[in-house]
Amino acid sequence: MANVIVAPAAADDLELLIHKLELPLDTRLRVRARLTQLAEFPESGEPLAGRWQGFRYILGPWRWMLILFAYDAEADQVSVVTIQDSRTARAATSQR
Repeated sequence: MANVIVAPAAADDLELLIHKLELPLDTRLRVRARLTQLAEFPESGEPLAGRWQGFRYILGPWRWMLILFAYDAEADQVSVVTIQDSRTARAATSQR
């Protein structure tokens, strides 16, 4: 199983989404459950292009929540770098 690290910026992003969107109290637990998938299948998710090339994403507990990560196979480590709302123009998956 890969080691999953959540960057401080990603944790901050999640907290912002929780407060801004008034997400349920169990949001952190729901996200943690999704991160378990990355520990078991670290190369899952869709690859990104453009400025996010080299990163992948999976959907969080809601279809609009993007969990962006990179996998270092040599270290067997998944690094979650940000958690975003895909409905915004600034999301990694938006077409500008």
